[in-house]
Amino acid sequence: DLHTGPLMILGPTMDPTIAASVSLRMPHLPLRMAAHGERALALAQRCADLGVNVSYPGLPEHLDHGLFDRLRHPDYGYGGLLTIDAGDEATAMALMNTLQNEHQFGYVAVSLGYFDTLMSCSASSTSSEMPEEALATAAIGHGLVRMAVGYTGTLDQRWAQLVAALRATGLA
Repeated sequence: DLHTGPLMILGPTMDPTIAASVSLRMPHLPLRMAAHGERALALAQRCADLGVNVSYPGLPEHLDHGLFDRLRHPDYGYGGLLTIDAGDEATAMALMNTLQNEHQFGYVAVSLGYFDTLMSCSASSTSSEMPEEALATAAIGHGLVRMAVGYTGTLDQRWAQLVAALRATGLA
């Protein structure tokens, strides 16, 4: 009986409203994942062309590009996550503030996987409890901005916003 005893407590059943919501979104999940990957690759390539310190596994110069190329599903690209090294926390915060508040590019948030772009400065948020040695080992600098790239707006619109913010903060 899924409604009493240990099975109910361990959670093998889902709230019906949540289950219905998930089932409505599943058919277009592949489209959303492909859009995240396409947008992240395009932004990463354009940032690299500008000389911005960007890291994305879809870029040939990424240390693990070959590994990602073998492991990835060809329909979904290299994922929707990229990082920009702003050099220091103040510049990273200024970049994210400019993107969020002046350009409505996305949101400063520590989550991943949303239709809008989510950004965080990992060393002062999700990884803030790590000691300095661990941050260095993981290549998480204090100016590292993590972006889970969304798919709202047009690519050209989002690129114009990003490049304006990069220029305003001295990163491009």
